Amino acid sequence: MRPMDLAFAEAEAAGARGEVPVGAVIVDGAGHVVARAGNRTLELKDPTAHAELLAIREACAALGSERLIGCDLYVTLEPCPMCAAAISFARIRRLYYGASDEKGGGVDHGPRIFAQPTCHHVPDVYGGIGESRASALLRDFFAVRRS
Repeated sequence: MRPMDLAFAEAEAAGARGEVPVGAVIVDGAGHVVARAGNRTLELKDPTAHAELLAIREACAALGSERLIGCDLYVTLEPCPMCAAAISFARIRRLYYGASDEKGGGVDHGPRIFAQPTCHHVPDVYGGIGESRASALLRDFFAVRRS
């Protein structure tokens, strides 16, 4: 299964738990999955338990390093500013994301963390990977909550 498909599986599982459906997967340079996670902010009562941060923590533990040099992150939604900063600090090589987030994004919207002169590391960024699927997943999740 491709990494973005695994990220979607994590997002769908998060949505089934009542969490905002965002999923993330980290692969090493050889393409092996080293971590995968979905949002768990409600479950863990932790506002930092975003899919990206949980995956970064898991990958760092698995690889025994605070740096994920040579690793790529696949996530279903544009990372928020907090997650973008963590991606930079972890030295993620490439970021692939699905839906853009005009309201809460921190990569191509909002504060554009990677464009700041204080940013320590800038990954290669590829947005719009499975964008329509990611957008539909989020739209459907919130439509149910609003009805």
